[in-house]
Amino acid sequence: MSDNNNGGIQRPDGKVKAIDTDYQIGQDNIALKVGPLGLDIHNRVFAISGLSVVLFVVLTLAFRESVEPFFSGLRGWLVSNMDWFFMSAGNIFVVVCLVLIVTPLGRVRIGGTEATPDYSYAGWLAMLFAAGMGIGLVFFGVSEPMSHFSAALGGVTMESGVRTDWAPLDGAVGDNATAQALGMAATIYHWALHPWSIYALLALGLAIFSFNKGLPLTMRSIFYPLFGERVWGWTGHIIDILAVVATVFGLATSLGYGASQAATGLNFLFGIPVTETTQVVLIVIITSLALVSVIAGLDSGVKRLSEINMGLAALLLLFVIVVGPTAAILTGFFHNIVSYLEYLPSLSMPFGREDLNYSQGWTAFYWAWWISWSPFVGMFIARVSRGRSVREFITCVILIPSTVCVLWMTAFGGTAISQYVNDGYKAVFDADLPLKLFAMLDVMPLAEITSFVGIILIVVFFITSADSGSLVIDTIAAGGKVDAPMPQRIFWCSFAGLVAIALMLGGGLAAAQAMAVTTGLPFTLVLLVATLSLLKGLISEPRPAKK
Repeated sequence: MSDNNNGGIQRPDGKVKAIDTDYQIGQDNIALKVGPLGLDIHNRVFAISGLSVVLFVVLTLAFRESVEPFFSGLRGWLVSNMDWFFMSAGNIFVVVCLVLIVTPLGRVRIGGTEATPDYSYAGWLAMLFAAGMGIGLVFFGVSEPMSHFSAALGGVTMESGVRTDWAPLDGAVGDNATAQALGMAATIYHWALHPWSIYALLALGLAIFSFNKGLPLTMRSIFYPLFGERVWGWTGHIIDILAVVATVFGLATSLGYGASQAATGLNFLFGIPVTETTQVVLIVIITSLALVSVIAGLDSGVKRLSEINMGLAALLLLFVIVVGPTAAILTGFFHNIVSYLEYLPSLSMPFGREDLNYSQGWTAFYWAWWISWSPFVGMFIARVSRGRSVREFITCVILIPSTVCVLWMTAFGGTAISQYVNDGYKAVFDADLPLKLFAMLDVMPLAEITSFVGIILIVVFFITSADSGSLVIDTIAAGGKVDAPMPQRIFWCSFAGLVAIALMLGGGLAAAQAMAVTTGLPFTLVLLVATLSLLKGLISEPRPAKK
């Protein structure tokens, strides 16, 4: 958005809206500057979002005994009744991305027809690679492929035909090879095209309406083609509030997974009890470290930690590939992609499913989690993608992180399955989800070192997620400003930790999953409408002639 010399705002229709000198963007309460504390906030979005989070934390901690059954029931009802909606929405996002790649709209350039990329190809792809990594991959890298494999291998059905376990589709009772193919395909389905299509569309919308239309880098801007000037009023306020709340709970869910696995790893290595107290202390310590990163700034804090994180992740991945069943991992990478494409139509079918525990218990939760997490990842991708064509953007944003996820799952999950099938190692088969990574590393060389590296990796992912997430939340709560004052980033970083603690005390991972699904539901509607608005905005953009 551009300011003119008279203090106005240039809108997409070419009109200039006069602004009050007390406001950063406009009279309609887009961003009010408050001097004494150095705040620069969107007063309605900031206040309502902040108060909603505070109220949630207070009520959760005050009624702990009642919270856990409530969350469990809420999650069960949502995934049982809305699984078809989440899965249908995910399919729509994939189809729209494919349409953008093959139609003339793919020639639209982010930033305008003369825009050039801000980053080299190598640097841009490296950042997309970084966006594809996170606490989720560390937590689920072994546990999810192993869980689906074991369920498919020993799955049984009731007389009604409804599966009694987590097995996807029809399972593969007694057939190791088919169970492995199905287990890896079912895992990749949750980590490849569908989630990255969600991120790509939201990131593209933020980028187009910020760099091409001159609007603030915030969710409401995507809806300008549909709602016009109303996006600066309560229509836009509600959209941004939903984005903030969804991101807070999406971040808290990831922090909950990280704390759970870090506590399990510490127990595995040092015998520290896995209790609520241990996990709360971990969240407090790591949130404090995230605050140090916030104060250090983007370059000295987040960037440096991200580089450390990527180095550790690459080393651990390389170690598993080299020391593990190398040939099986390298060939399995391609076999798993083929299996994924083979089973994709069945796995993505929203209706008539018999594998309800898989489609509801896993897929519906995942889609809600990815959607609640999408403002965080989407804004990060949008900020580094100026100068790319829509076709180039969609192709790379979907394929690069998806490839990383497939390789990671193949290396870690494939190694664990190989240990069970070829070596008869049952501990990794029987271990609880947070422990499966450490059980897999335990029978490999340098087990104590690699397990400790795994814990450090979880902790650093925890820190970078809390820091970067607070930056994105604050950008939305500040009306799209990317350089909001430090106190606000500290505020949101602290509150993300408090929400994670409240969820942990109020029901552990079940509570975190319930809130991710709950906030993901209304935000799925927001993203569906945003997709329509994005298409309308792209149609109005000039397209370079074919070369």
